[in-house]
Amino acid sequence: MEPTPPRKPKPESRPFYDIPDHLPTSSKIISEARSSLRILKTRRPCTPKQDERTLFGKASSRQPENRPPSAFSLGSRHFDGSESRPVSGSGSGKDPTTRPHSGTRLTPLDVSPKSSTDFNTTTAPRPPADPNRPIRHKSSKTRLQHSTSIDGKIEENHHIRTKSGSLSDVTHLEETNNEMTKLLDGRRVHSGPTERTQHLIEESGVGNGTETIGRPPSSVSVSSNSDLKRDRSDSGYDTRQGSGKSSSRQGSGSSSHGLSGSRGIGSSGKREEESPKEAEYYNQHIGPLIEEMQTLSKDKDAEKVVELSNELYKVLENGNLLGRVCKRRSAILKTIFKLLDTTEPKTLLAVGRLILALKVTGNNLNSVCRLLFKVGKEERNDSLFMEDNILELMLETAQNTSPSNSADALVYCLGALKFLSSNMTVSKQLAAKNCLQSVASVLDTIQSLINEGVKASQQLSNVLVQATFILRNMADVNVDRTKFISLSIIRNLAAFMNNFPADFDLVLNIVRIFSKLTMHSDCCLELSNQPNVYKHFLQLLTKHTDKNNLVVRICFVLGNLTAKREEARTSLFGTRKCIETLQSVFKSYLESNLQLMQNTCENEEEQKHKLFETEEVLIKLIRLIANLSIEEEIGHRLATNKTLVSWLLQIIDIKDVMSSEELVLNTIATINNLSYYSIENSAITQKQTELATCLMKLLLTDHLEGMVEASRVFGNLTRQKSVRDLLAKNKVNEIMVTLLDSGSREVVYTVCGVLINLMADEDKRGTMKQENGIKKLIEVLRDFGRNDWQLSSMVCQILWNYSIKIKSSNDCFGDQETSDLIELLIEYLDEEAALDMSLSEDLDTDMKDYMRDVWQCDFCPVASQLLSKVETHQSHFEPLEQPI
Repeated sequence: MEPTPPRKPKPESRPFYDIPDHLPTSSKIISEARSSLRILKTRRPCTPKQDERTLFGKASSRQPENRPPSAFSLGSRHFDGSESRPVSGSGSGKDPTTRPHSGTRLTPLDVSPKSSTDFNTTTAPRPPADPNRPIRHKSSKTRLQHSTSIDGKIEENHHIRTKSGSLSDVTHLEETNNEMTKLLDGRRVHSGPTERTQHLIEESGVGNGTETIGRPPSSVSVSSNSDLKRDRSDSGYDTRQGSGKSSSRQGSGSSSHGLSGSRGIGSSGKREEESPKEAEYYNQHIGPLIEEMQTLSKDKDAEKVVELSNELYKVLENGNLLGRVCKRRSAILKTIFKLLDTTEPKTLLAVGRLILALKVTGNNLNSVCRLLFKVGKEERNDSLFMEDNILELMLETAQNTSPSNSADALVYCLGALKFLSSNMTVSKQLAAKNCLQSVASVLDTIQSLINEGVKASQQLSNVLVQATFILRNMADVNVDRTKFISLSIIRNLAAFMNNFPADFDLVLNIVRIFSKLTMHSDCCLELSNQPNVYKHFLQLLTKHTDKNNLVVRICFVLGNLTAKREEARTSLFGTRKCIETLQSVFKSYLESNLQLMQNTCENEEEQKHKLFETEEVLIKLIRLIANLSIEEEIGHRLATNKTLVSWLLQIIDIKDVMSSEELVLNTIATINNLSYYSIENSAITQKQTELATCLMKLLLTDHLEGMVEASRVFGNLTRQKSVRDLLAKNKVNEIMVTLLDSGSREVVYTVCGVLINLMADEDKRGTMKQENGIKKLIEVLRDFGRNDWQLSSMVCQILWNYSIKIKSSNDCFGDQETSDLIELLIEYLDEEAALDMSLSEDLDTDMKDYMRDVWQCDFCPVASQLLSKVETHQSHFEPLEQPI
C-alpha cells in the first residue's frame, strides 16, 4: 500500500520542521505558541461559614456605635398602636411634617379615665381671659391642631365663620353630644397641658364612657401634608409624655369590636365611613376573632394564637382587607401587638406575618423587622419561615422599604433573609420566589439615590452589607446566573466598590460575590465591561493591602478575568500603576511569608495559619501575572522585569514542592510563560543558569506535577546551548530518557520537548542509544500515537534530529528498531487506517475534525520525511571492509 502523502524525497533538502506550502500554517503557529504559554487555574478562596448569626459578624470592621445592634429585647411595648412617626435614625430622609423621635417609648400620662357620669362634676377654675382679646371658641378640631402642633383642616361639612371681635359659629359635631360641645366652647385657645387633661370627652356615637382623655371626636378627620396622612392612618395619636400629643386610641370600635356603622381610619389618614357591607363582614368574620384574641393576650395560649392568627389572615385576605384598606386596621393591629409578649418563635412568626401583610410603617415596621431578625437568628427556626407565605412577605417588604427613610428596618429585614439564605434548603425556596429581583431592587434604589447626589452614608452601606450577604449566599445556589447580569447586579456592585471604598465589610462581600461569578465567562465579560473596574480593583489593593482576605479574592477575580479575555489583560495592564501595585502587594506578602518561616512561634497552629494565608495571596497573585504574560507585549515587559523574576526564583529556591505545592507549581508555570519569550534583556535569559539549577532539584523528587512543570521550562531554556551543556553535565538528559517510561502522556509530551533540543547537539545523541531511548520512543509512538498526533509528531522530530548524520538506518537506530519504525510510519501515514482507528464513535464531529487537522498539519509533514530518510538509508547488505 502506498502511504499518503508520498514518501519520495523532494529534490530540495529541507529540515523536518518545514511545512509544505499547500498545508495551512496559521492555526499551527498559533497552536504551538499557545501550547507553551499556559493559563493557570486555581481553587477559589474558601468563604468561611459564620458560626454565629449576627448582622455583621465578629470580624466586622465596624465600630459598635456605627451599626445597629444584633441583640435586643422586643415585646408588645415596642409597637405603637398608631404609626404616627418614623423612628429617628431610621434613614437620612426627613419628613417635614413629623417631629424627631428618639425611638424610645415614653410613659403615658398618669391620669385615670372617668366614667361618663363624671361630666357634671365641678371642674377646676380657669384663669381669667384677656379682657382686651376677643373670645374665640375652638372646635375639637382646632384643639386637636394646637395640641399636636400640626396644621390641619376641618372637613368640608363643618363651617367656621370667624370675624374680628366676634365668636366662632361652630356647628354641632353630633346632635347627641350637647354637653361635650358646651365644654369645647368654653375652652380657651391657649390652654396648658393640665387644662387639656382636665375633662373627659366621650367620642360621640361610639364610646361607652371609658375613653382615654383628650381623644378627638370621630367625625373630625386629621388632614396634613404628604406622608403624615399615611403615617397617622392607623389609630389616631400616641400618648407620649412631653410630646404635646393627645392620647392614642383606635378610632372606632376601640372598646367593642362588633359595633356596626362605626367609623374607621383608612389608609389616607382620614376617618372614613364604613359601608354597611364592610361593617357586616367585620362583625361576622373579623370581630369574633379579634375578641377571642383579646382574651388570649393574657392566657398566652401559643397554639391558639397561631391558629387564630392564621385564620384572621385568611379572613382578611378573602375580604381583600390586607394592606392599608381596612377601616378598622388600627383596632386589629392593637390587638395583635399585645400577642407579641412571648418567646415562642412559631407564634411570633404567625403574628409577624399578619403585621407585615397589613403594611405597617415607621416604628412598627422597624419593630416587626427586628422580630423577624430575632427569630431568624436561631438556625432551628429556619423551617418555620418556609411555612405559609412569610418569605414572600419578607421579600416584598425588602423591595418596598425605603433605604433612606427606613434604613434600620431594611437592615433587619435583609439580615433575617441573610440568615435564611445561608440554609441551602431555604435558599432554593428564596430563589424560586425571585429573591434576586427583590435584592436587585434595593441595589437599584440605592444607586439611584447616589446618582441623585445623596451621600454614600453609613446607613446605606449597612443596608448594602446585608444585601450583599444575601447575594453571596445566592451565588452558591443553582440559580439562573444570567439574572446577575440582566438585573444589573454586577453593574451596581462594581459601582459600589467606587462609592464605598473605605467600607471593608461591603467591598469584601462584593469581591466574594465576584469570585464566584467570574468563574463563568458571561459574568467575566459583564464585569470587565464596567467603567474603570480595573482602576477600582487596584485602588482597593492599595487601600487594603494588609487585609489578606480581601487581597486574595481581588487577585483571584483579576486572574479569572485575565484568563478568559485578552481585552482584560490589556485593559488591566494598561491601567495606571498596575505593575507597581501588583509588585507592592507581591513584596509585602513575600516578605511576610519569609519572615514567618524564619521566626518560631509558641502557637504552632497559628503560625501555620498565617503562613497559609500569605501563601494563598502569593498563589493568586502569581497566577494573575502568569495570565497577564500570555499577551505578547505584556509578556515581553514582564520577562525583562528583573525584580519580579528574582522573587519568582527566590520562591522556587526556598519553597518545597511537597509542602507548598500550588505556590511552587504556579511559580514554575509563570516562569515557563516568561521563558517562552526569547528577547533581548530578558531577565530569564540572564538568570537561566541559576534557574536551571533550581529546577533540576524538582526532577529528583517524587512529585510528578513538579517534574512536568520543570520539564516545560527546560523545553524553553534548552534553546540555549549553555543550558543544554549544564543539563548534560548533571545527567538531566539521562533522566529525560528514563521518563519516557513514565506511562503519563503529559510527562512524555514535556520530556519530548526537551529531547528535541538536546538532540540538536551531536555530543548528546549517544546517551539516547545507550539508555535504550530509540526503543522507548518507538513504544511511545505505538502506545499514544493514534490518539495524540501532536505527541507522535514530536517523537518523529526527536528521531529526525538524532539521525541528522545518518549513514545507515540499521546502524543508527538498530535492526529491529528500524523495521518497527518503518512499519508504524507506513501505517500512521495511511489516512484511512490511521484516522479510523483513532476517531472512535465517542468523539463528536468537532473533535474528529480537530484530530484530522492535527494529523494532517502536525504529523504527516514530519513523519513522511522521516520515513523517506529511514528507507533511503536502509540496506540489507553488509558494508565491505576497506582494502588493505
